[in-house]
Amino acid sequence: MAKKILKKSSIGVFDSGFGGLEILREIVKESPQYDYIYLGDTARAPYGNRSQEQIYYFTKQAVDFLFNRDCYLIILACNTASSEALRKIQREYLPKYYPERRVLGVIIPAVESATEITKNNRVGVMATNSAVDSNAFEKELKKINSQIQVFQQSCPLLVPIVEEGKQDSVSTKTILKNYLESLVKKNIDTLILGCTHYGFLENQIREIVGNKINIVSEGKIIAEKLKDYLTRHSEIKNILAKNSKIEFLTTDLSDKFKDIGTQFFGRPINPKKISL
Repeated sequence: MAKKILKKSSIGVFDSGFGGLEILREIVKESPQYDYIYLGDTARAPYGNRSQEQIYYFTKQAVDFLFNRDCYLIILACNTASSEALRKIQREYLPKYYPERRVLGVIIPAVESATEITKNNRVGVMATNSAVDSNAFEKELKKINSQIQVFQQSCPLLVPIVEEGKQDSVSTKTILKNYLESLVKKNIDTLILGCTHYGFLENQIREIVGNKINIVSEGKIIAEKLKDYLTRHSEIKNILAKNSKIEFLTTDLSDKFKDIGTQFFGRPINPKKISL
């Protein structure tokens, strides 16, 4: 049964781990007045190498949890969840159990930005194995512009690198060069960082690809798109609490989550452990 909304609601932001904190950081910068609940499923991260069925099940659990914590709108700040679970949640799960609520993803805003800035219609995508296998980026890009050529690169080593705080190591630069080499050779002029974690590697990626390639990093784009969405949907905007409160939740509380989470969010966080 859908839980009836009796009071002002929060915006939920969900990710499998830490990367969504970069999305939340940019959202809060753009729209600081709202209440937010961040949930990281760190006990089961990363999602990138899991089956579609597992990803959907985990994401559905997180959506249920956040809705039961009085979230009205949820952002899936995870490209893997957005590519593997979002459509089914929107088309099947929400109409049956939560018809008045909303769940949004991060892929379409990034794709829209890429189609707006590409000049030669050759777009590269760096993403997790699951996101690449789903072809979600390619499908959405071609929906907007069928002439776009899409070149994808799976980058399974990058999420662990970021979560271990090794962005600036020599080995990371070598790994990035290996991942980017094939994309650069395709003469792309736009590169989508198709995982929320990859935004923390943007400077290193820029050094490798140079200034002629546009880089689409999701944080600022999602923040701007969400602000625009709420402006266009006043019926949602008007029921959101505006106390500037932020709650940080995780399925595996550790010093690592607090320390790296503080780094990702840009200011100290005080996370609490929950069970899904």
